[in-house]
Parts: sequence; structure tokens; C-alpha cells
Amino acid sequence: MIYVDADACPVKAEVEQIATRHKVRVAVVSNGGLRPSANPLVEMVYVPDGPDVADIWIAERAGPGDVVVTGDVPLAAKCVAAGAQVIRHNGEAFTPANIGNQLASRDLMADLRASDPFRQGGGRPFSKADRARFRDALERALRIAAQTPRA
Repeated sequence: MIYVDADACPVKAEVEQIATRHKVRVAVVSNGGLRPSANPLVEMVYVPDGPDVADIWIAERAGPGDVVVTGDVPLAAKCVAAGAQVIRHNGEAFTPANIGNQLASRDLMADLRASDPFRQGGGRPFSKADRARFRDALERALRIAAQTPRA
């Protein structure tokens, strides 16, 4: 199963294409506003509004043999701990080896933003290269997940 933290996810179409080729089910989780897919492998999961409701839904279900697509570091940490393969929208993998540093960096950046109310902006724009890296990473993650015994 592929779980997609779908709010603000720029690679939903790529997930659906690759999942269809591999015949893997997908749960696209959001709090609404997304157009349903006609693909029988894609389930749209609409959760109530509220902080981290989609994250909680995914974290309660993801485990060994699953792939999670998210940019949310705390959600990624929970899913990595549960044994899932976890990748960002740009193809970067969250792993047991790097998740601690990812969480620390996230917390540091949150502190920096909070201390400087005039700090503007975000990261660089999402590029074609990011999209290509994501496609490769999802293929890799699905191969690993397929070889992972389920809990």
C-alpha cells in the first residue's frame, strides 16, 4: 500500500501512474478539496479538519511493506519507526539513519522562524528534476517494500 499525505502534495499523478504499473493500492489522505480518482487502485480518504488528523490516520496504518509519501517530518519519523519506506516529494528518503537529524533540523528551523517574524519565504520551487528524483525513489521504495515481510 502507498499512503500519500495529499495536502500540498505535488506528485499525486506520479504516485498513481507508478502504483498502477506495479498494481499497488494507494490511499490518498486529505481533509478534502481533492478531486477523486477514477482509478480502482486509488482510494480517496477524507479526514476531518484539524491539526495532524491526516498524519494520525496514516501513522496508525503504515508499517512494513508500505510506502509513505510525505513532506511532514514528524509523520515520517513515526512511519519510519513503524517499518515503512518513507519518501519526500522530491525523492529524498527518510530512513532510520537520517530521521533524527531531519527532526532536529526541522525543530531548529522552527525556532529560527519564530525568533525572526520578518523572515520570509520557503524553499526553492519544485522542479522537473525533483519530479524525476521522486519517480526513481518511489520505484526503489516499492521494490524494497515488496521484499519486506509484513508485520
